[in-house]
Amino acid sequence: MATRTPATPAGLRETKKQETRQLISDHATQLFMDQGFEQTTIAEIAAAARVAKKTVTNYFPRKEDLALEHQEQFAASPARAVAARHPGESALAALRRAFADSVAARDPVAGFSGQESARMIADSPTLSTCVRGLHDRRAHHLAQALGEATGTPPDDITVRTVAGLLNTVHRVLFHRIQELTLAGHPDDRIARTITAEAARAFDLLEPALSDYATA
Repeated sequence: MATRTPATPAGLRETKKQETRQLISDHATQLFMDQGFEQTTIAEIAAAARVAKKTVTNYFPRKEDLALEHQEQFAASPARAVAARHPGESALAALRRAFADSVAARDPVAGFSGQESARMIADSPTLSTCVRGLHDRRAHHLAQALGEATGTPPDDITVRTVAGLLNTVHRVLFHRIQELTLAGHPDDRIARTITAEAARAFDLLEPALSDYATA
């Protein structure tokens, strides 16, 4: 009979850290939903989670980090799709495929965040500004990925333009999903709508970019 290896102290510490992080996040989310992001303070979050304010900021340096999950994934996802494109697949085709997969998965990174979260962002100037910044970071990472894919400096005007065009489609589709979410449409209906609209949006870029950065 196999014996179980007891958890190491380091493993226990990591588990405790993850539990504390989740506890803080859960209480912050509830407070944001109940009284709004702008109206909620770090002190209130700490009190609700029964931890020190310093503990909250150790895990979440900015209050926005408590409200917007998956920030790094959001900023890097188009660039990763380009880097992982299939042989013979262009950057545009890879991004179309990746977006379709994210819609099928109802991925929050694509915009499927739920009505309460969408409302929280729409009602908060701070969060709205943060989301705009994340879209800008997406364009920056995408330009770097396209530069690597084509052997061109990321500040080349062609690379910047292509990154801007591709990122604009993602930005428009993200906000469209949020708009439909705020209007009360269920995710399945949003997915059907956005699939058709995404096809039209990406089609606009096909004449110029169908062969760009083909693997």
